[in-house]
Amino acid sequence: MKNIVVFASGFGSNFQAIIDSVKHGRLQANIVGLICDNPKAYAIERARINYIPIALFERKNFLIKEEMDEAILNQCRQWQADWLILAGYMRLLSPEVIHAYPHHIVNIHPSLLPKYRGLDAVGQALDKNEKIYGITIHYVDEGMDSGEIICQVPFEPDVLDRDHIERRLHQLEHQTYPAIIQKLLLEERV
Repeated sequence: MKNIVVFASGFGSNFQAIIDSVKHGRLQANIVGLICDNPKAYAIERARINYIPIALFERKNFLIKEEMDEAILNQCRQWQADWLILAGYMRLLSPEVIHAYPHHIVNIHPSLLPKYRGLDAVGQALDKNEKIYGITIHYVDEGMDSGEIICQVPFEPDVLDRDHIERRLHQLEHQTYPAIIQKLLLEERV
């Protein structure tokens, strides 16, 4: 079974979906750790409840970003990670981390990339009166939400209401992300 490290910065609902999928045998992987950059993230509590090791890396504790990323990379190696799974991680990874795990770092984003990259994709889409919403799962490269697309799931919301759209996006994310991770682990692209 492959070892995965999940990266999260906030509430961690996608992290929980991954945990649940492992528990129910839909995702055959070992979650060997959580990397978090926010000491107030609820994802930390989710890890504690599920006895998943936690490594907290706050940017303020490092002189330069590269030093922080080197520490993150060392932690991933210590945990013997095969895959890095970003689930609401709000930082760009350095080239050093990306090159250490080629085609083995994935991210989920709440828009149909390449549209609406970065923060508040739903708000960006609503500002543009977008009619079609969706999620994108992609490999991570050095850009912001610019890596090779693995999967996209579009939908047309019943109403253009932020809460409604976000609920639907979360449903799609929680169903789709663990399934795609399982597929990637089985295909094991090198």
